[in-house]
Amino acid sequence: MEIKKIKETCLYIANLELSRQFYNGKLGLPVIGEVKDRHIFFKAGESVLLCFVSEASKKGGTLPPHFGSGQLHLAFEVSREDYGGWKSKVEKAGIAVEQEYDWERGFLSFYFRDPDQHLLEVVVEGMWDKN
Repeated sequence: MEIKKIKETCLYIANLELSRQFYNGKLGLPVIGEVKDRHIFFKAGESVLLCFVSEASKKGGTLPPHFGSGQLHLAFEVSREDYGGWKSKVEKAGIAVEQEYDWERGFLSFYFRDPDQHLLEVVVEGMWDKN
């Protein structure tokens, strides 16, 4: 018995429209769900990125309350062939790349921030695969 993957990743945000403009408008992630003043969900490859307004999800309701604050981190995995295109896309969208890092063995990644200052990373696929 094993866990297959992390299906959803959640970020806590302040403004749904700014998150829509960033993740959908600039990065091109499709919107797959939204509740006004509460959350917006995006498809990211085989995964789902949940963006909850922290104050709204703190109240709970149908599901248990959950919330958070601070600058969280997540990484998007892309093919080696698409890595340069993603870096160009981010830069052309007016998003500052804070750092690019060479993890050796041909694995690169670069870091940038969303409107809530969460640290996002684009990394070449296979970095955590077994050697």
